[in-house]
Amino acid sequence: MSGIRSQRLLSGMIVAAVAGAASPALAIDDAVVTRIDSGHVAVEWKDADPVSVFVSAVPQADRKGARAVVKADRSGRVVVASQVNERRYFLLRDHGDRSVLRVAERVLPLEQGSNFRDIGGYKGADGKHVAWGKVFRSGAMPLLTEADYGMLEQLKISTIVDLRSTDERMIAPNMLDDRTGAIFISNDYSLKGLMANYGKGDGEYAYRGMDTFLKPQLRQVFASLLRNEGAVMYHCSAGQDRTGITTALIYSALGVDRATILKDYHLSTELRRPQFEMPPLDPADWPGNPIVPYYLASMKKPGGPKAEPLFTSKGNSHLAQFLEMVEKDYGSVAAYLDKELGVDADDIKRLKALYLE
Repeated sequence: MSGIRSQRLLSGMIVAAVAGAASPALAIDDAVVTRIDSGHVAVEWKDADPVSVFVSAVPQADRKGARAVVKADRSGRVVVASQVNERRYFLLRDHGDRSVLRVAERVLPLEQGSNFRDIGGYKGADGKHVAWGKVFRSGAMPLLTEADYGMLEQLKISTIVDLRSTDERMIAPNMLDDRTGAIFISNDYSLKGLMANYGKGDGEYAYRGMDTFLKPQLRQVFASLLRNEGAVMYHCSAGQDRTGITTALIYSALGVDRATILKDYHLSTELRRPQFEMPPLDPADWPGNPIVPYYLASMKKPGGPKAEPLFTSKGNSHLAQFLEMVEKDYGSVAAYLDKELGVDADDIKRLKALYLE
């Protein structure tokens, strides 16, 4: 019996060894770039193998076109000099499985911007990641400084889609297109129509009707992405509701999981800086403009305007409820994209080819 047990044990060891040899090394995971101060960022990652880190001003540069920061590092963290007015992208190369992962600061460190983010980095379809430096989102930008414009010019934005109403654009015009030469796209509509459903009931399903109300703007965003003429940027006033819905639809098309989409959506509460989303207002200058009373009321609150959590009084996520309504009414987000926005299966395939790496 002891001989049989020995043979079985030996066989198990051989199988385990073969399985271990066949299993690929763990790829780089949880890579993030966090700003430490105005001159430095920390690049952090998890990996059992040593990792080399390269830095570049170009989003999709390979390691030959980037400068080496560290080679074969096992610490999982390196501090890199990166000025606050520089947009830098980092390439991490795994020395075990030779995989490569790009990462960058998600939030652009603007002096007077609000919720301006790169949507890249999240894991999407087929284990690929959303590309950095191709799609950006933000709140309104009426108070950007010269330094802010200098940084944003580095992004090479080709198209800006303004999701806001005519009322909002009148009192807080977007000047980024003039400074960068980007194509500016907007659709005229009244804020009153948008707010009609938002304030109904007990606050549940606050985004009811957004799937059809925002169709012109959403079509423009997806059409811009599919044209692939350069980086695309879109925004509303707070960069959380209309912008959050738009981002969720893009991520869904790219295969990002629902939990990640919702987590990213709720980042807006901490990333918004409402004091920079609207210039000083004199209501006498804007008679009948429906957004003015709202902003004046928020400015008079103790401590000034604040970002409110994007949950209902019952603790339900506004975006989760919106996606629930879309799936109930259309069967799936993909079906909604096809029927209402004209983004079909071939378009989804193209989006994945363009915006996943």
